Amino acid sequence: MPSKIPDGGQRGWIIPIGGAEEKEDRPEILSRFVALCGGADANIVVIPSASKLRDTGPRYVALFKGLGAGEVESLDFDTRRDAEEPNRLARLEQATGIFITGGNQLRVTTLLGGTPVSRMIRSLNASGVHVAGTSAGAAVLSEHMIAFGEEGGSPRAGSVRLAPGLGLTNRFIIDQHFRQRDRLGRLTTALAFNPFAIGIGLDEDTAAFIGPDNEVEVLGSGGVTVVDAHGLQFSSMDLVAEGEPVCVLGLTVHVLTTGATFNLHTRRASAGSLSVSKD
Repeated sequence: MPSKIPDGGQRGWIIPIGGAEEKEDRPEILSRFVALCGGADANIVVIPSASKLRDTGPRYVALFKGLGAGEVESLDFDTRRDAEEPNRLARLEQATGIFITGGNQLRVTTLLGGTPVSRMIRSLNASGVHVAGTSAGAAVLSEHMIAFGEEGGSPRAGSVRLAPGLGLTNRFIIDQHFRQRDRLGRLTTALAFNPFAIGIGLDEDTAAFIGPDNEVEVLGSGGVTVVDAHGLQFSSMDLVAEGEPVCVLGLTVHVLTTGATFNLHTRRASAGSLSVSKD
């Protein structure tokens, strides 16, 4: 469950990124993350545990330093015992920002789920530390995580498997590489199980900057597809067999691009800066 926000405090930003974010020419998403974390005063911890590539952590360290972050360190966890080491926990506690890289989201949750590190990440975010994740690192941020699933535009029974994520919030379910990998069906299927959460489908090089007020701000070259099942009228999930299409009535779908917003509390979308006349 998400950690309790201290009295008088506010939660840090939660920033899921759809993967393949621009890193060289116009790294707007990563630049904004560094700015939120304090710029030259930023202290960022990169967690590359989702990836098996040894250069993933050092690459993001170099990227964030190149964008002006004051302190950046890669903190990898290869075993669950690593997630209990006092020195690693002490280093994590110093962070103003935490960045979880891409790879395999189940690798993150099997290594970190239920450990002191996962509890500390939740607690730090509730106390104001900003947490971002890209691709698999985005999927793990919420309480309900898409572990894996099938591609396709239509919801089908059995087309998605859910698992517990790191649990920074229970308000949404993330799916990444959304348009590029045709994942509307599996996100809708996930919502058909239980319409409490809001589905957020992130295109590549696109981020949802979710502020302490639960306002989602979109930044990037693609779109964010918001699937809101709050007004769900009917779901046949309990009536169909494995592999059969699911009938879902009453969904609300928004497609947001840079400058548009969505409030997770009021469930209202806005064109935001896009609605301002350029004349």
